[in-house]
Amino acid sequence: MTPLSVLASQVWVAFVIECDNEFERRLPHRTTDGGNTAGVPGVPWLVSTVMWWTTLQHVGDEGVTVRALAARARTGTHLEGMERWGYVRVAPDPADGRAKPPRRDWVVRATSAGRAARYVCAPLVGEIEARWRARFGADVVEQLRVSLVALVRQLDPTLPDCPPILGYGLLTEVPGAEDGAGKGGEDAAALALLVLLARVVIAFALEFERAAASSLAISANVLRPLADGPVRVRDLPLESGVSKSAIAIALGLLERRQLVDVGPDPAGGRAKVATLTAAGRATYAAHEALGRSIEAAWRTRYGESTIGAVREALARLVGAGDASDSPLWLGLETAGGWRATVPRPRTLPHFPMVTHRGGYPDGS
Repeated sequence: MTPLSVLASQVWVAFVIECDNEFERRLPHRTTDGGNTAGVPGVPWLVSTVMWWTTLQHVGDEGVTVRALAARARTGTHLEGMERWGYVRVAPDPADGRAKPPRRDWVVRATSAGRAARYVCAPLVGEIEARWRARFGADVVEQLRVSLVALVRQLDPTLPDCPPILGYGLLTEVPGAEDGAGKGGEDAAALALLVLLARVVIAFALEFERAAASSLAISANVLRPLADGPVRVRDLPLESGVSKSAIAIALGLLERRQLVDVGPDPAGGRAKVATLTAAGRATYAAHEALGRSIEAAWRTRYGESTIGAVREALARLVGAGDASDSPLWLGLETAGGWRATVPRPRTLPHFPMVTHRGGYPDGS
């Protein structure tokens, strides 16, 4: 049975990819391979709409201090990247009379490109949700929303609205997040579908990583495809759904922990093959058991009917989960975008691999 965390993750990832495709189509931008959109000068570097959730939505026209931005986002933000990519400027407040104010008191302001990105991003979640209602059926999406609201009402309301950029060890870092239920004080029914999904994904990851002291992103996306046997490193992006660069980071961590061996292909040639060590196999087996125990605990803590309803609603969208037989892939094909230029993976990530490379949900 597909773990609840995988179902929620794949639905969240699919939704974000649709948002990203529209963002790419509507916002003038530049990329490594595509150059500037229609030759427009001074455009920002293309990033994922995840950066809207972690940063841009919190930067109003009046600006916000670095400290206040972190408090609003309730997670780490990638200000250095957002500044380098052309979306914000970060500088001391001219009204601050101190000679050297600390960076936490500097003010973050959107550039003209950042304001344009805010304008494009703001309606996308509502538009994609409406598109899903038309594609999958209003009753299907409403069932998902209602079931998620019932669960999220019992989760910590201080969780961020978006899975954070993964931290050291590709861990899910959410400062101040608590493990518990029934905190109250928030109307979950007012949250966007994407936020409801994110809260479930984050809550599961935090509980997993507290117990395992290991990254759920690595376990779900890299240990998992290796569990059935050795895989060529060049094939791991296709088998996992996450980018080559994210795979490289994860394999480096796993090799240092002696959970994976990377060596020449026994069949010959120049390809490298990744293989789980005995410790790696034992670790993944323990992770699978931990995931099952967390889901069982959630059934007790949050209600059998609540978790069952969430699982049923998510499963209707995920289907078999692979690219050949999952309803989620119906909206992921795009013409002219950068994703159309890369090989199509066989699956969506089993957990968001959001990195500093632009915030894309598959680590691109």
